[in-house]
Amino acid sequence: MKKDIEKIPFTPYQKFVIFILAVTLFSVVLDFMVMSPLGDMLMKSLSMKPSQFGLAVSAYAFSAGISGLLTAGFADRFDRKKLLLFFYTGFIIGTLLCSMANTYPLLIAARIITGLFGGVIGSIAMAIITDIFDIHHRGRVMGFVQMGFGASQVLGIPISLFIANRWGWQSPFLMVAILASAVAILIFAKLQQVTKHLAVQNDRSPLKHLLHTVAKRNYRIGFLSTALLSIGGFMMMPFSSAFAINNLRITQQQLPMLFMVSGVSSLVIMPLVGRFSDKIDKFKLFAIASVWMMVVVVLYTHLSVTPLWEVMIFNVLMMMGIMSRMIPSGALTTGIPDMPDRGAFMSINSSLQQISGGIAAVFAGMIVVQKDKFSPLQHYSTLGFVMVGVSAVSIFFVYRVSVLVKKKLGEQKV
Repeated sequence: MKKDIEKIPFTPYQKFVIFILAVTLFSVVLDFMVMSPLGDMLMKSLSMKPSQFGLAVSAYAFSAGISGLLTAGFADRFDRKKLLLFFYTGFIIGTLLCSMANTYPLLIAARIITGLFGGVIGSIAMAIITDIFDIHHRGRVMGFVQMGFGASQVLGIPISLFIANRWGWQSPFLMVAILASAVAILIFAKLQQVTKHLAVQNDRSPLKHLLHTVAKRNYRIGFLSTALLSIGGFMMMPFSSAFAINNLRITQQQLPMLFMVSGVSSLVIMPLVGRFSDKIDKFKLFAIASVWMMVVVVLYTHLSVTPLWEVMIFNVLMMMGIMSRMIPSGALTTGIPDMPDRGAFMSINSSLQQISGGIAAVFAGMIVVQKDKFSPLQHYSTLGFVMVGVSAVSIFFVYRVSVLVKKKLGEQKV
């Protein structure tokens, strides 16, 4: 039965939904991800210490987390298309404000506004995917939708670095705002209403709906799993460009090529992992990828001055592990909530993801030390070991999520 479902092709409209959500997440991910490659430039331009840069990254994450919690009670009461357009419009305004910031306090304020709106968009997209696509297709769908992550590195980050080197670090944010405006028009014109969940709603108030969702034990296991995955994922990312430049001696001119190679590899890897995760046990794939990533992270964080080609190989190997964890774990998590709770569940899940990432960024900024603007980062290898420990614990909780989903579906494999 499962294999028969997997063979059913997507309709033209379903293909459009995959495309528009992928492009939407591309813009949101690029806005967030570009902070990392701009890190060295920002730290030098605004005279920021590592701890201050960690706060600049986490400002988005914390505001996104708060927004997710505030939205959770209302998330299942509206057409998901209207909800997506509302928050996407706010995200565009926040990104424009980032392009106008010229001081550290203004940058923090702009990142908070962007996070309040942008942090909810991923959860709305996941709710739309869950409403439209069967769980046996979701690994493949998420493999394509999350190509926005890879595309941001292939196209977005190299282009962003190029225009930042030419017109200043604010210019990539203006580019994202222009792109997102075009996407918003397409969503308004072409995306159909997503209202199936409204037919099964109850009369609970938004607060009661939020508390009801949090009170479910199975949901809390999914939330904890997501939080641990986010802590591990955010630990190294904010300082990746600063580590590459100051420790590995990669130049600013070589940095776009490094991100482009990693992004191309993820564009190849993600669809393959998505298809693979629909054919084998998703947890087994996640566990194997986690062990792979742990080994590569320990080796990478202990590198000193390294040739560009070798750094590229390490980044591709890390990308393989990261993508092979994200897709199966994300697909499993979508199988936990019941239809009446999907919007609330995804909002809370996204909120915890952002807050956990913000905590990780602040924690990383407290561990990493840099004597001056051009000195190597110290204690970056410590972050690698912490990430390994958190990733090991996350394997156990993703296993529990897998068991819950299998029990819910009444199958041996998902």
